[in-house]
Amino acid sequence: MPTPNEKLAASLQELRDLQADGSRIVASGQLTRTTRERLVNRGFLLEVMKGWLVSTSPGVRPGDTTPWFASFWEFCRRYCEERFADAWHLSPEQSLLLHAAHTAIPKQVIIYSPHANNNRIDLLFGTSLFALKQQMPPARDLERKDGLRVFRAEAALIRVAEDFFSEHPVEAKVILAGFREPSDLLSRLLGGGRAVVAGRLAGAFRHLGKGTIADEIIATMTAADHDVRETDPFDRDRIEIPARMSEVPIVARLQTLWASARGAVLAELPDPPGLAKGHKAYLRTIDDVYELDAYHSLSIEGYQVTPALIQRVATGAWDPESEPSDREASNALAARGYWLAFQRVREVVRRILESSGDIRILRSAHRDWYRELFAPHVTAGLLSPAMLSGYRSQPVYLRGSRHVPPRSEALRDAMPALFDLIEGEPSPSVRAVLGHWLIGYVHPFPDGNGRIARFLMNALLASGGYPWTVIRVEDRDEYLAALETASVDSNLRSLARFVAGQMQRTKRLGKTRGRRKRGTRRRSPGR
Repeated sequence: MPTPNEKLAASLQELRDLQADGSRIVASGQLTRTTRERLVNRGFLLEVMKGWLVSTSPGVRPGDTTPWFASFWEFCRRYCEERFADAWHLSPEQSLLLHAAHTAIPKQVIIYSPHANNNRIDLLFGTSLFALKQQMPPARDLERKDGLRVFRAEAALIRVAEDFFSEHPVEAKVILAGFREPSDLLSRLLGGGRAVVAGRLAGAFRHLGKGTIADEIIATMTAADHDVRETDPFDRDRIEIPARMSEVPIVARLQTLWASARGAVLAELPDPPGLAKGHKAYLRTIDDVYELDAYHSLSIEGYQVTPALIQRVATGAWDPESEPSDREASNALAARGYWLAFQRVREVVRRILESSGDIRILRSAHRDWYRELFAPHVTAGLLSPAMLSGYRSQPVYLRGSRHVPPRSEALRDAMPALFDLIEGEPSPSVRAVLGHWLIGYVHPFPDGNGRIARFLMNALLASGGYPWTVIRVEDRDEYLAALETASVDSNLRSLARFVAGQMQRTKRLGKTRGRRKRGTRRRSPGR
């Protein structure tokens, strides 16, 4: 008779065979009841709703949203195909959000289908679907995006209410930036006699500096005997817009997020002190804060590090050749990687100070920092050397966050665009706070993005003469909440205020440490 472990192994093999195509969603009918119950009880499957399950892991912490958010859109597709076959699609609003590279997991997705019965389906972690009874639109108005049935952008724009432009100004502007001419829009506007919508879109295009498109919409509709009155749906939206927006959605999104968030940072952070005259003195303050910075930055990421461990690494007492605990402990390896990366960051700061604030070195330097962070893990054989190759090639999901970083294919456009924004920003405080936020938003590396983001922030703060700023582990919840608000709601006020507070706290601590050191030096002769 098979042992319990053999039964579990057989059930896991059944699940693995079922998911050979990479699927994470399981319909209950795909597994026997015994197998399904065994895998649920052992923590390998989690019930989404009756008849549907999602893959998880026994090691996942209670309340961890990652397995569900990583599978959310696959569930939507699988569920809708099972229930509605081919007769379904996402709402025009959700379609536009996806076209605009808005990747946050929505609290509710509205599905249109002629077979729907206007009911809400509650799912995990406060998410839901609402199946709305609607006739199918013409086939030319729909397309597939990442397996989901969505409206084409031009078809969705003529269907959304005016409120969409004020509630989602970033996404609306990203979509409009992608239009070179209005033929596809006009064919739909003329077909439905949509004069009011035509006036709204003309005003929106003119708001973005696309006056030629606006004029053509009005002229064409007028020639077809429609009375068009141009209105600006962004009239209540006072956020800045980039002087020139890319037609690539992820690039246009970063450009618009940057432009819209500048004001919040400028309002919360003090004016830059200016580059320090004494470069060596500034570098000494960085050296003084290393142990504090390493402890808090590594602890934020979940490593169990102690000041003693950090000191051993910093003084060279870390010895993986003869000390098994140093060789095997991930905490020690992380501390060693942080020390190596910190020295690279310090060198970059020195070069920035000596070049009167030239930050162009950061475009390549952030890759060096990443390699140093994980070189000890590779040397110890805990990670493959391929880990050091650079930007990720797989999707990534953030624990507890509704924000989903862009697909890996978007990184080739997103990262150069981000550094273009950093280098083109005149305010040191803006480039530091927004550079820090958007590195985490894009999440370019397989791991270590939070540490890289904080390194980048401090290098950019140095370019304006601001002090090195430590984000403390006891403030982790407030920190992550501010990042979540920024990434999901495009609201930077909380993050800017948080960074300003951490800066002042670190500055006060630095003055206290300095007085203590000077006091120690004065007492030394009397010993």
